[in-house]
Amino acid sequence: MTPRELLISGAKVLGVDLSAGQANSVFIYLTELKKWNRKINLTAIREERDIIIKHVLDSLSYARGFIPEPGLKLMDMGSGAGFPAVPIKIAYSGIAVTLVESVKKKAAFLRHVIRTLKLEGAEVIDKRTNELSEPFLASYDVVTARAFAEMSSALETGCPFLKRGGLLVLSRGPQESVTDEILDGAGVTVEKQIELTLPHSEYRRVIWVFKKIA
Repeated sequence: MTPRELLISGAKVLGVDLSAGQANSVFIYLTELKKWNRKINLTAIREERDIIIKHVLDSLSYARGFIPEPGLKLMDMGSGAGFPAVPIKIAYSGIAVTLVESVKKKAAFLRHVIRTLKLEGAEVIDKRTNELSEPFLASYDVVTARAFAEMSSALETGCPFLKRGGLLVLSRGPQESVTDEILDGAGVTVEKQIELTLPHSEYRRVIWVFKKIA
């Protein structure tokens, strides 16, 4: 199976129909990722098959947790190399995406990718998430995060940026859980949990979707 077939078929399993142009954009993105990765540490994963499965398809799996309608506003905390926000933006061009990445070199890479792919409605904020205030607070329909080791930390940090009724979407390992105390403290409820295995792999994930109620 070619890398293109791996990407398109894997995305389809996740419910994402990538056009030829969108697939091209993904591979341009990955080419730039490999180039920049020689200079700055963007990913430890080097094999293209693994990058497609563990980065791109894993990113697209987040879209199982919300409806990516045109006009939706998404914040991605600690974007790093751009996962999950860049693949989601490529697949759903009508959404607006804010990528928050405090490491200046990584933020420069993200801006380069946005320019190269001509992604309209995407911006990079090179600050720490906890340094942001207006106009970011209570402004987003969806917040995603891949960089947070603890769900409690992601909930505490991300929920202030959600509108009431907004969704925080996390992809976690199958053994992880969250306490009622943490949920109450963050002002959220568990909207749903989606168990899945990433296509073309045995990599099991659970998409956690939290809804802001306060």
